[in-house]
Amino acid sequence: MPTRTARTAWNGTLEKGSGQVELTSSGAGTFEVSFPKRSAENADGTTSPEELIAAAHTACYAMQLSALIGQAGGTPESLEVSAKVGLGPDDVGFKLTGIELVVRGEVSGLDEEGFLKAAQDAKETCPVSKALTGVDITLDAALEK
Repeated sequence: MPTRTARTAWNGTLEKGSGQVELTSSGAGTFEVSFPKRSAENADGTTSPEELIAAAHTACYAMQLSALIGQAGGTPESLEVSAKVGLGPDDVGFKLTGIELVVRGEVSGLDEEGFLKAAQDAKETCPVSKALTGVDITLDAALEK
């Protein structure tokens, strides 16, 4: 399996510095980061590690859920996955305070019980969830009618 890479170039102190995160494997883009904007309610055009984790988690989870739905005999017509990743104080700085995953799916060939089981199993088995076992991850899953 492939290895993916990213890099960050940072200049200055935590409080006054800033950086650029580059998705080097894909070349998909370079994004601004700064701690003052990371810790503010309004990101004002910059990203953060938490937003990047949220993006990675939703993509990984959607892929895993689609695989598990297929294994259960269903067909995922559409999956909409969102994640909220919280940041808060810790004894030695900061920590991720939790991840809230929300998924809404349109699925054929699988009832609600089967969908909810696949959704929960995907939360437990997607590689990003596995990597984030030190963080409380909640799941709100529902079929769309």
